[in-house]
Amino acid sequence: MKISAFTFIKNGMILGFPFRESIRSVLPIVDEFVVNVGDSDDDTLEKIREIDDPKIRIIQSHWNDRMRVGGYVYGQQKMVAQFNCTGDWAFYLEGDEVVHEKDLQHIVDACRKQLPDERVEALTFDYYHFYGNAYSYLDSPAWYRREARIIRNSIRSYAPDGLYWHVLNHKSKIARYPNALHTGASIYHYGWVRSEEEMNRKSEHVQRYWNKSHQRIDYGEIDQKIIRHFTGTHPAIIQDWLPTEAGVFRANPDHLLTRREKKHRLMIHLERWFGLELSKKHFIAIKP
Repeated sequence: MKISAFTFIKNGMILGFPFRESIRSVLPIVDEFVVNVGDSDDDTLEKIREIDDPKIRIIQSHWNDRMRVGGYVYGQQKMVAQFNCTGDWAFYLEGDEVVHEKDLQHIVDACRKQLPDERVEALTFDYYHFYGNAYSYLDSPAWYRREARIIRNSIRSYAPDGLYWHVLNHKSKIARYPNALHTGASIYHYGWVRSEEEMNRKSEHVQRYWNKSHQRIDYGEIDQKIIRHFTGTHPAIIQDWLPTEAGVFRANPDHLLTRREKKHRLMIHLERWFGLELSKKHFIAIKP
């Protein structure tokens, strides 16, 4: 069995991505890591080369800045990397996602166990979306709690954007989400832990790919009720990158709920009342 990992990144240093930690977190279990590096205004390419691991294979690409529909340029760049993967499984990590060392063997075991079962097209992970600091994460239907990050590399798959996959059945042109099983592992998502300055700089750079204009981000403007205290441990590889603030992040006490936040509060009540899980799922869960 061969596992490929892949990602794409552009201006990773300027935009505050922990992409080096992300890449290094899974190097022990993959046979290759394909990194698609877009033309950058910083030293992202040099920082990846400095990792100096023979498993890393770098591809340099040019982004189509005229593509401003639905983040599709992210899908294009994701697939440039995936199409260069040679493993049985292709493991996608975004530049702000890290895997805990305690989960590495679970991932290998899941890949090995499910490889003979062609019903299984993808493997999923639980998510910790950290917010504001290292001790707070978000728990709401607005933030996906589980997502597919490993895809079988012998099926017809493509990415409408950077987040998820569509697959095509044999002789079919109709797309659907991949059939998936859980790995028993988690992804630690640190995008909203970077400084507000870095997050706003990122927004200024990327909103154009959704044909949107930048709106200033204020971490305090969020529903306090969805912020949870994280009591677990972080991956060892990310420790030096994390901010030092302790305690649960505190939102603006005068924050006015948006219509969307009110809707998600209602969904949280429904989850509690009826034992549901209503976050968006970009996969079709199948039984083992």
